[in-house]
Amino acid sequence: MARTAVLNIRITPETKTEAEQLFSSFGLTVTDAVNVFLHQALMERGFPFALKQPRYNAETEQAIRDAQDGVDLHKCDNLDQLFEDLDKE
Repeated sequence: MARTAVLNIRITPETKTEAEQLFSSFGLTVTDAVNVFLHQALMERGFPFALKQPRYNAETEQAIRDAQDGVDLHKCDNLDQLFEDLDKE
């Protein structure tokens, strides 16, 4: 067995849980995923993805997540109803 080194990182419990769920869907552990990331970074000689600023502010990102999760969706039957509802607010 190859020798290994220990890497300790601090992340929120929520991030850890979400990462475990995501990576397990690929049959990987978080350790496996970190190893994949590190090996890819070494091959690329940098981050294996582009670093970018978020396109949306926190409120918009939360609204997107809520919509994806089906939380507090406002539904209209047609465009006229949408505009009427928007005028009420």
